Amino acid sequence: MGDARRADAQELERALRAAVRGGEVEFGAQDRALMTMDASNYRRVPLGVVAPKDDDDVAAVLAVCREQGVPVVARGAGTSIAGQATGLGVVLDFTRHQRTIEHLDPEARTAVVRPGVILDDLRGAAGAHGLTFGPDPSTHARCTLGGMIGNNSCGSHSVAWGTTADNVHELEVLTYGGERARLARGGSGVPERLRAGASSLVQGELARLRTGFPELPRRISGYALDELLPEKGEDWARAFTGSEGTLGVLTRATVKLVPTPGARVLAVLGYADESAAAEAAAGLLPYGPLTVEGMANDLVGDAARASLPRGGAWLFVEVGGDDAAQARANAEALCRAAREGTTDHTLVTEPAGQRALWRVREDASGTATRMPDGAEAWPGWEDCAVPPARLGAYLRDFRELLREYGLRGLPYGHFGDGCIHVRIDFDLLGEAGIATFRDFSTALADVVVAHGGSLSGEHGDGLARAELLTRMYGEEMVGLFGRFKDLWDPADGLNPGVLVRPDPLDANLRFAPLPRKPVDVEFGYPHDGGDFSAAVRRCVGVAKCRNESAGASVMCPSFRATGEEKHSTRGRARLLHEMLAGEVVTDGWQSEEVHDALDLCLSCKGCRSDCPVGVDMATYKAEFMHHYYEGDAASGTPGKRRPMAHYSMGWLPRWLRLAAATRTVPLLNAGAKVPPLAALAKRLGGLAPERDIPALPRTPFTHWWRKQPGRAADGGKPVVLWPDTFTNYLSPEAGSAAVQVFQDAGLRPVVPPKQVCCGLTYVSTGQLDRARAVMRRTLDVMEPALDAGLPVAVLEPPCAAALQTDVPELLGDDPRAKRLAEAVRTFAQTLEEQAPDWEPPRIDRPVAGQTHCHQHAVIGDAAERRLRDRAGLVGDLSGGCCGLAGNFGFEKGHYEVSAACAEDQLLPALRAAEPGTEILADGYSCRTQMDQMGGFRSRHLAEVLAEGLTARPASAAADASSDSSADPAAGPAGEPAAGE
Repeated sequence: MGDARRADAQELERALRAAVRGGEVEFGAQDRALMTMDASNYRRVPLGVVAPKDDDDVAAVLAVCREQGVPVVARGAGTSIAGQATGLGVVLDFTRHQRTIEHLDPEARTAVVRPGVILDDLRGAAGAHGLTFGPDPSTHARCTLGGMIGNNSCGSHSVAWGTTADNVHELEVLTYGGERARLARGGSGVPERLRAGASSLVQGELARLRTGFPELPRRISGYALDELLPEKGEDWARAFTGSEGTLGVLTRATVKLVPTPGARVLAVLGYADESAAAEAAAGLLPYGPLTVEGMANDLVGDAARASLPRGGAWLFVEVGGDDAAQARANAEALCRAAREGTTDHTLVTEPAGQRALWRVREDASGTATRMPDGAEAWPGWEDCAVPPARLGAYLRDFRELLREYGLRGLPYGHFGDGCIHVRIDFDLLGEAGIATFRDFSTALADVVVAHGGSLSGEHGDGLARAELLTRMYGEEMVGLFGRFKDLWDPADGLNPGVLVRPDPLDANLRFAPLPRKPVDVEFGYPHDGGDFSAAVRRCVGVAKCRNESAGASVMCPSFRATGEEKHSTRGRARLLHEMLAGEVVTDGWQSEEVHDALDLCLSCKGCRSDCPVGVDMATYKAEFMHHYYEGDAASGTPGKRRPMAHYSMGWLPRWLRLAAATRTVPLLNAGAKVPPLAALAKRLGGLAPERDIPALPRTPFTHWWRKQPGRAADGGKPVVLWPDTFTNYLSPEAGSAAVQVFQDAGLRPVVPPKQVCCGLTYVSTGQLDRARAVMRRTLDVMEPALDAGLPVAVLEPPCAAALQTDVPELLGDDPRAKRLAEAVRTFAQTLEEQAPDWEPPRIDRPVAGQTHCHQHAVIGDAAERRLRDRAGLVGDLSGGCCGLAGNFGFEKGHYEVSAACAEDQLLPALRAAEPGTEILADGYSCRTQMDQMGGFRSRHLAEVLAEGLTARPASAAADASSDSSADPAAGPAGEPAAGE
């Protein structure tokens, strides 16, 4: 920021702080960096951010900005895909305080909401009365009503319930000039100056307004001036909806609600290809479907494809009814009508099955950002719409245009409305690629118009398409848009550069300031060509990490605990982007803004699996901390001083090994029970004073193992049992239980002869050089077992995940790392693969507890679920994250967030568990959190099964052992070199 602009910003900040009474005024580098982008290709840097508390705060911001000539941009969840939620000047963030549903009238079927209300919150409140808000974009769990009104959002149910404009009743807004307006049909609440000017504009252009707009269900582009025609009742609320924050700032909305069907059935229709599905969609509309969504097989993963009917493309058609029987009958009638053109079909009646398939569709906005070969793909032509009957022909022309320009894209979307979403593999980093982006955009605009379509069918024009509106409407109509904008906002203070007098579509690209050469990093980033910038670019801003309910996911526990953007995966990725850009965040790897945001990242790895584009913030955090604390010797940049917790917790394997070797465990346990000594130890170690220091078992697992008679005897299929730090020194009972279970299953556990470690605690604290050294020593020890082709059973899920991901990504130059990663199995996977005929003991109890977040993110828990089912352990474990997350929950300053994460799902589920429920957690951290936060005793699955073996009748045990014994010839005879 130049000196003059910095001085202006300081004066603006002072004025706003004096004027804004309830909300926050934020002008720091971190605050501004978080608001530079939305979910589009664009980036604009604001001067500051204000989170208004009420209407008076909004009015105060507008007054100060008007006086100083500063533009204002209203922003909801920042999921806009065309750039309209970015802006210069001051950003109004409505997501923090403006979230009240002020009134809900079930009789009138209306609700009065503030602009920051999240759509799912409104739908939940309305659902109690059998109602819903019809429009439902795929971001429904985090998008706001204000943003939906600004963009005229739609969603998959628009074939039944229309766009947001169809569902607004009355809007209250403030103009940049400070006027208050109540917008509804008839215009009685509109200021006379504005109404008179608009009336003159409309009366003077009646013919153009009556004939100049295409007739199609998804015409979103431009201003809806035709809604002010007298035959349409001069509907000011509809005319304002979709104006993208360029006319006024919404402060309150009265919206319409619709009845929800008593039951729904999802009909999934298979077609030979995408064109066949597109051409069939319009023919289904007479049957009254709630949705007609289309996608082809290039957007569907193998697991999801297995649940779909045969075909190369599918229509997801939701059908409703008063009850389940009627819904099914309606769905069957639709399928009969569609049968001639389909390859197959299926009806999904169970809500869980429907949700699973809808998640595939909703995640497409993220998954489409990567082509099958890993190439990046970008929005920009995200949602053109044509008349539904023209969709098949349009898609053929669209595909031909892609081929002509040498581009690729994965179309999907609202086939029943003729609206197509697509991400295209534009090269937006080089001049030639940007020129192609511009030329293709112009050519595609002409194709859309030729088919009678709209450049935007859902997400607005923003910075992506507004320049091309003249190709759709002509100069005269676009001139009317300009006159309408000037009536509302003659100073051009609201979201300038959008819709009217637009910035060029290839200006303000968010990639422009990024380095063009890969920066030096420690991890390999194999999925991003070794380029850390490309890894950070994965985040396109769809903000699934801002979901306030985890459900079956993990991401992003710190955001759910704090509600702050900087603690979301997207917020952290934005800050890393700005760190690489170097304009707003200027200190590079020594950035305090980035460090502050990453401090509350639990390194849970939830984003690695739950983020639609696979952002791996745990890895990015470890990378950043390595550089932050190590510094750069080449440039002479000193590193920061590490906190003591990095030594006490990061070096935990060393301290535990030392305690065992010196036989000081009893002394340490005794000291931990003396409050003053424990408090001193926690203070010196940088640990949270609220935490208890766990007691250390007297005998590590490896010490117990050495004393076992016959541990090296022949017989059984050999399996390396990995003595991870947590199992070995903190929960050896899990290790001994696993030995008992493996032996009963006909397996022969062997234990490495020397200390092995995955390096996880060093990775999670960013001590990557030390982590590499530990990992290389481990590979040296494990090499004979790898040569022998032995499976490696790892009881601790985060250690298994580290061996599968961190080790090969840090040691990409060592082929043994990949071999070890491929050999690693969890406890349940080992039994399933190595002893498939073994029958576990029947426990027959309900379960509660926690699936470790690293297992969820990296490995999955399918084998664990199957093993529990076979043992009669009924029920699901909690999603989300327990909140301890290894060292995180023990570090000073993290206790409150750790506790909040535990209260998100885990602790409520445990409190609600019926008596006799078996509490399970394979992760030591999860077990510790349950104990310390709620006094719940939990066990590793191996312990529960071992106990069941002990209780099983002798005859049953003998039969199971006999049935599952393995041929000794299947593995090396005798103890392998890796055994102890």
